[in-house]
Amino acid sequence: MTGAAAPSTAPAPTAGVPRSVLAARNGVAAVFALNGLAVATWFARVPAVREALELSAGRLGLLLLAMSAGAIVAMPTSGLVAQRLGTARAVVVATVLVALGLATVGLSGGVVGSLAGVAVGLFALGFGSGMCDVAMNIEGAAVERRLGRTIMPRFHAAWSLGSVAGAGLGAGSARLGVPVAVHLTVLAALVLAGTVAGARAFLPATETTSAGADATAPGRRRDLLSAWREPRTLLIGLFVLVMAFTEGSANDWLAVAFIDGYGLSEAAGAAVFGVFVVGMTVGRTAGTVALDRWGRVPVLLGTILLAAVGAGLAVLAGSGPVAIVGVALWGLGASLGFPVGMSAAADDEDRAPARVSVVAVIGYTAFLAGPPLLGFLGDQVGTLRALLVVPLLLLPTLALVPVTRRPHAIDEHVLHGEKVTGPTPGSE
Repeated sequence: MTGAAAPSTAPAPTAGVPRSVLAARNGVAAVFALNGLAVATWFARVPAVREALELSAGRLGLLLLAMSAGAIVAMPTSGLVAQRLGTARAVVVATVLVALGLATVGLSGGVVGSLAGVAVGLFALGFGSGMCDVAMNIEGAAVERRLGRTIMPRFHAAWSLGSVAGAGLGAGSARLGVPVAVHLTVLAALVLAGTVAGARAFLPATETTSAGADATAPGRRRDLLSAWREPRTLLIGLFVLVMAFTEGSANDWLAVAFIDGYGLSEAAGAAVFGVFVVGMTVGRTAGTVALDRWGRVPVLLGTILLAAVGAGLAVLAGSGPVAIVGVALWGLGASLGFPVGMSAAADDEDRAPARVSVVAVIGYTAFLAGPPLLGFLGDQVGTLRALLVVPLLLLPTLALVPVTRRPHAIDEHVLHGEKVTGPTPGSE
């Protein structure tokens, strides 16, 4: 796609944005950041919990599966919950679960030494995070449409900034010897309080439930079922699945892999994870300009290639400093896939709750399958070498990128699952 074609892939700018929309933008950004802080707080202390429970890579992979399972259980109905309660209430309810999950993990792993307790806490953390993910992406897409410019990656950049803060606090806590229970419980309380404040600024519920959508319970269920039969929605879900795996494998395993593969300390391993999320943050902050200038397809093609090169370099460099450069490139390249996929799923506001739920369910399958896959592979070849799965999956995913074009740049028959007999408008 050339620069001249970019208007067909970017929202049309609007003048005179209401103050309520700007307030909602800030509220959504705050909620994204706090959710990232909560999740990264756990990821940064994974090595400490692994050591406390004396887990092998394979058993750790199975434990991480509990969080992914919670998210997968939550997501099929999260769009319906957001539509029924409104995104603000759905986000608050979800974050209550996130906070309870974090506190349970901290107390079970750091005080009681209970593997079952940690698993229950991770399930609650995953369930709440999965519900929050769907609701805040629906709200973010609604705000993006009202602003008239691409902003979804910046919401995800806020999530990454929260992750940077979580990684930094995790590294500092590990170095200072702060108990896992104290660290996770205090952060849980702060995240919950901040999310309640941020959600108050969301758009009114009537603005995120389109008048064109069927608001009855049977109507919402029909929307969800029909979304599972749309080829474009399913392909976007597959694309998001690979991008979620690309991001999630770093979240779950990067600190552990560098500790095992490069002989780093726990604090240094947490810092390497911080490098990854810094790369993600930079990519998501600068990516909005690139997306509005060149469009989704060429930008995603370039960033996915960058992620593949960076992940390969992180594993194969043989030198810690060079590998860290690879980690930064990995984070930069992986930054836009997930948020752009969510924006693509929510292009039609009437169907956004159902489609975002479907895409989220498919995408989060990566978080369900990824931890045990890499854990078992790590038992065979080492946790660092196991991460070579990432670039091997990214390269064929390039073929899925064109499906992220906006619906008006695609034949509407494709959107609704009908056969196309001629060229599609806006083709590159």
